[in-house]
Amino acid sequence: MIFSFSTPIWFYSKPVDFRKQLDSLATLVADQLQMNPASGQLYIFRNRSSNKLKMIWWDTNGFWLCYRRLEKDCLVFPPVSDGVMELSRDQLGWLLSGLNFTEHKSFAEMKPTNFY
Repeated sequence: MIFSFSTPIWFYSKPVDFRKQLDSLATLVADQLQMNPASGQLYIFRNRSSNKLKMIWWDTNGFWLCYRRLEKDCLVFPPVSDGVMELSRDQLGWLLSGLNFTEHKSFAEMKPTNFY
């Protein structure tokens, strides 16, 4: 993916009207989530039918809007709740692959200090 690996990833679990485009999604991030849509963080939104998602991301001087639509099957999302949940890079990959990202566990991050 084109996203920086140090970019926080936020998933908004409440279904969004997919007639909303970039400006409406950025306004949702700013007004409802009280976050900065131009922070360089990735924001993910889902539809009610669980077969589409949209992602917005600020890159230096403009927004990216990414859209995914499954022609068959559904994406696996956690239960609907207010607010956002932070995802890891692994969880984003699992979500985009159709796996239940809430049931998988990543390896613990290590910061080695001794090298042999």
